[in-house]
Amino acid sequence: MANIKPELLKSKLLKPKLLKPKLSKPKLLNPAHIKWLLASLAVLLATHALNLPFWVIVVSVLLGIWRYISISKPIFMPNRWLLVLLSLMLGLLIILSFKGLFGRDASLSLLVIMTALKLLETRSLRDYMLCIMLGFFLVGNLFLFNQSLATFGLSIAPLLLLTATLVKTSLINQQEASQHHARFLVKLAGKLLLQSVPIMLVLFVLFPRIPGPLWGIPQDAYSGMTGLSNNLQFGNISQLTKNSSIAFRVQFQAAIPPKNQLYWRGPVLWHQEEHDWLMASDNIGLPTENLSVTGAATHYTITLEPHNRLWLLLLDMPSTIPANTKRTHDYAIVANEPVRSRMRYDAVSYAHYKLEAQPLNEREKIMALQITEGENPRTRQLAQTWLNLSPIQKINTALKLFREQPFVYTLRPPLLGKDPVDQFLFNSKKGFCEHYATSFVYLMRAAGLPARIVTGYQGGELNPNGNYLIVRQSDAHAWAEVWLENQGWVRVDPTAAVSPARIEQGISDSILERDELPLMARHDFPLLKKAFLNWDNINNDWNQWVLGYDDKKQLEFLSKLSGKELSLYDLIVGMIVALLAAMAATAFFVLKKTHVKLSPVEKVYAKYLKKLKAIGLQANIGEGVLDFSKRTALQLPLQKSCIMAITTRYNALLYSHASSASLLLELESLINQFNTKPDEH
Repeated sequence: MANIKPELLKSKLLKPKLLKPKLSKPKLLNPAHIKWLLASLAVLLATHALNLPFWVIVVSVLLGIWRYISISKPIFMPNRWLLVLLSLMLGLLIILSFKGLFGRDASLSLLVIMTALKLLETRSLRDYMLCIMLGFFLVGNLFLFNQSLATFGLSIAPLLLLTATLVKTSLINQQEASQHHARFLVKLAGKLLLQSVPIMLVLFVLFPRIPGPLWGIPQDAYSGMTGLSNNLQFGNISQLTKNSSIAFRVQFQAAIPPKNQLYWRGPVLWHQEEHDWLMASDNIGLPTENLSVTGAATHYTITLEPHNRLWLLLLDMPSTIPANTKRTHDYAIVANEPVRSRMRYDAVSYAHYKLEAQPLNEREKIMALQITEGENPRTRQLAQTWLNLSPIQKINTALKLFREQPFVYTLRPPLLGKDPVDQFLFNSKKGFCEHYATSFVYLMRAAGLPARIVTGYQGGELNPNGNYLIVRQSDAHAWAEVWLENQGWVRVDPTAAVSPARIEQGISDSILERDELPLMARHDFPLLKKAFLNWDNINNDWNQWVLGYDDKKQLEFLSKLSGKELSLYDLIVGMIVALLAAMAATAFFVLKKTHVKLSPVEKVYAKYLKKLKAIGLQANIGEGVLDFSKRTALQLPLQKSCIMAITTRYNALLYSHASSASLLLELESLINQFNTKPDEH
């Protein structure tokens, strides 16, 4: 075999190509890149379907279709001025849709529209990368609306596809793109995400947490939260009862009290103003009512869902209150700030108690006897006939009225106009708990007995999977408290006189209009109910151990794990050490897995590649063996026959089903004879 002549090695033709590496050309987009990007963003848009106005979804889809058509027909790509005009028009439409309120919802809509518009000018790799980064940011926006386990699961698909789209940036041309199918890209993206899990877990467990959120959230993020209002009028609780959202969950340390004792105390309403009952506005300076308790204590832990209001819910009657909260003078428990994130707190309550057994002062008497003059004359007239009765007789007479008259407990009460209490008591006789609590308190006050309304929740559903109680918005309730001498404020629930099943068994067993109730508050679908309880148990664990992993729980968990009290310095040092260990372990397994054991054929061929690399020749990414041999033969024309012989035998050995020892010996002999050095003779 002839060797390369020194004159040829020194020639101007070979010298620049052999001794200097070729600079790679900039990566350009191809149709495969755009299609992957469009598919990823389409899946992402679907996950935000419930968070966006319908017109934003439609416009984004139309812009995506426009970009898809322009893949094969670039003439349809809009120019810069058209994009500016579209941006201004759509931005103005967002301002009009949200009435100028630039909060969470408006920001998300604007970001989605701007991402869709960016697609219309995506030509270069820079634009492509920017759209992917915007996609990742939109995945994070999902958690501004909900942090449940379902949302986490929903975010996996777009996260995986966006990562696969990012992986595709390493593919330069259409030929490479066609060689790497979707399954390969998604699998590779999944491996990359799984490799980040150890580091993510270390950061989650050890990264020092600070009380409160890291950043503020726009006010409109809380607009969809449901819960008890700070006022009561005919109809608001019956409407809330149609909501199946969970208000809070309760874990008892011992046995769960009977259902008729499960009164969860919320706002206390004193002031009557036309059709509304409101919290007392003139209670400033009033001392907190005295509480004395007897009997056994009930210890429990509440996980309260955010409701964007101040009050907390506790079992009547709480003797201890959570940190960073306070008692109002009428023993409602309120937080220092509106509850806008899930809150977990411990409490102790007593079923037997006396609240404010000492005589009321003048201000409290005025507040507890106030009714609007000139309204509900028939109710006033009826109450006047009870003035000479004792307080207990007044209460029993009112309850007897509800029990013996044809009153109906219903979710479909008729609308009441002027003098609503008169209309309810003497005409319609159909109402929900707010009707009975309001009319009872009105009767007591008109009869000279101090009374007030308490709103909250009553009852709850046991989840046997986790042995905790679920209290839904559909369990919302209103009852009354009357003040009796030497007994203080005593709970009286007039609803129990009309529908004892509401208190003893729950809302589902107490009304005829069960179809008005949400599915989760009914017992009609046992299989569905069982599936929901199983899922709620999983969600509860997610809330407790993931979303509820705050600074307090972190220190408790890590201190228990280490067996000593930990400081912030210990957390930081431990986090750094654990991160380094996780990174080292991940790198070890990745490198170990990527180490490929070469076959005898590949080992022999590797010697050939090593000789070529020594003079600056090596295969490009994605370049096949045959294409590389042709390019090598152009650089080494005198070795062309040997190069092609090596390539032919290598391909035959590599892709043939039958191995050949003689062919392998021929390949090894050709490679040993192949010499890139000049002939020294």
